[in-house]
Amino acid sequence: MNTSHRPFQGANDQRLMEELARQTLAANLHVTDLPYRFSSSALDDPENACLWFDRQGQLAAWAVLQVPFWTLDYVCLPEAEAELHAEMLAWADQRARSALDTDQGHPCWFANVFSGQENRIRDLEAAGYKWQGNVGEDSLAKVLMLRASPAPVDVYQPPAGFTTRTLAGLSEVPAYVALHRAVFESTTMTEAWRARTLLHPDYQPDLDIVVEAPDGRLAAFCICWFDAGTRVGRVEPLGCHKDFRRYALGRVALSEGLRRLQSRGAERIYLETDRGRKTALRLYESFDFQVIQNVLVYRIDYAEVEWG
Repeated sequence: MNTSHRPFQGANDQRLMEELARQTLAANLHVTDLPYRFSSSALDDPENACLWFDRQGQLAAWAVLQVPFWTLDYVCLPEAEAELHAEMLAWADQRARSALDTDQGHPCWFANVFSGQENRIRDLEAAGYKWQGNVGEDSLAKVLMLRASPAPVDVYQPPAGFTTRTLAGLSEVPAYVALHRAVFESTTMTEAWRARTLLHPDYQPDLDIVVEAPDGRLAAFCICWFDAGTRVGRVEPLGCHKDFRRYALGRVALSEGLRRLQSRGAERIYLETDRGRKTALRLYESFDFQVIQNVLVYRIDYAEVEWG
């Protein structure tokens, strides 16, 4: 396969990238939630993404260094993977090195791979990535979960004084960002990123769910994504502020999100979590989610990492 490649060039490329992910859904950790990931700051710099095309000019693969997540996202046609996968990793390596001393650089990057993708694992290890499943207390192990049951979702009403509703548009973005940062104890979520999710063509306002506390604060959220063509839904992200966790508002928000996805016709609903998050796993299993893929996390280092 003769291929050519170039940097990301804008919205039309983004749609092509999303469509390629749909075509190869079973091979990818992120598909239906790509509008969320593509709304991050990563694509503000076109050099953070690369697209590969076959001799007919059709998209065969793409890769994005997702700056906020410290993660390499990529998708490749199965028939092109033997030729392109190592090249994609080499591109990511060059880009990571060139960005190291900039505000987009990181001392390490991560890549996710399903446990059965042996060829990808071989290429990752040859490129210098190391599996993070056996590194002591910092070990990482993820799973992809699926709810394929047609059974109705159990209804969980919010406690008295709390209200489950949709996000109030762009005017409520600052409040959401404050909640998101508090939940994940991270500053990676920005108002610009969150605002872009609302402007994405695949954004559906009724799937952007928040729980409001009696004092008017946002207490929990569940953002869902739905693709009508594949009838696939995705939960990304879900969270509850620590001040309100005793009220089980995450369960309330998730219940509402799943019911709304079902009402749209979702036949399969995916989500990702960490095996170490036992409470989250139990929550998802109570809603009939089952683990369908073990996700191995690999890491490549470019400088000494100081956590905390």
